Amino acid sequence: MAAHSHAPGADAAHAHGPAQRAGQERRLALVLVLAAAYMGAEIAGGLWTGSLALLADAGHMGADVAALALSLFAAWLARRPAHPGRTYGYLRAEILAALANGSLLVAVAFGVGVEALERLRAPAPVAGGPMLAIAAGGLVVNVIGLVLLREGRDASLNLRGAWLHLLSDALGSAAAIVAGIVVVAFGWLAADPLASLAIAALVVRAAWSLLRETVAVLMEGAPAHIDVDRVRDAIRAVPGVASVHDLHVWTIASGLVALSCHVRAEDGAGQAELLRSVQGHLRAQFGIAHTTVQIEPCDFEEPDAEIC
Repeated sequence: MAAHSHAPGADAAHAHGPAQRAGQERRLALVLVLAAAYMGAEIAGGLWTGSLALLADAGHMGADVAALALSLFAAWLARRPAHPGRTYGYLRAEILAALANGSLLVAVAFGVGVEALERLRAPAPVAGGPMLAIAAGGLVVNVIGLVLLREGRDASLNLRGAWLHLLSDALGSAAAIVAGIVVVAFGWLAADPLASLAIAALVVRAAWSLLRETVAVLMEGAPAHIDVDRVRDAIRAVPGVASVHDLHVWTIASGLVALSCHVRAEDGAGQAELLRSVQGHLRAQFGIAHTTVQIEPCDFEEPDAEIC
């Protein structure tokens, strides 16, 4: 006997899931509009004043706009229904977007680091006043975006990728403000590249964490918060279970954990009751609702099965 199960609690979660996703998409869209508007203002201001600094910062903001647009598209794509060719739908689109955003963060940090080292070797004049004004405007836009995307970033790798982009820009703006003050007050040109190097290191650290999680999902590794040995022991401890094999636990998408296993029943154990008991334990102890459990009679012989 085999059964596939979604827990009642999971059904409730799916019921309000669409509303949560819609709210996330609205916030992403609003942040995207704000970032695009500020980027447009910087481009216009740079062309009007001839300021290369404004145009350079507009290019940096353009990377954020691209990342936000990718996250928004992935969130929309993930809502498309499943069909026979894609039985899980497009939920993994958000994981792919998180992977792309994490990679882009590393690339941006690397570019900033290379430029900072170049400026340390050959310091370039920095206009402290305009630098402060540009950084202040960028900081305001990014802080607004961080507040809007704060809710849900821990539950969605896609949203976390977009949030990290904004965080990297906010940190960069804050560092630029400090560096601008130092340049204006003391004329120390090295403050700007040194601040950039520090921020680049922080961005790489955050991006690495995001990339590690997304790759783990794509490789169908066990979620970090679930100990597979504990899951196996919990199933073994269910009355009527003789053994467990072919146990797999993986993440389909952010917040959606799946499990499949074969359970050998003891002689005389009722298979339907045992199935309900195993699935109930998995829901209660580990919060795993998306389960496929195959119950096998005690005399069932499966070739090449690793009984454990």
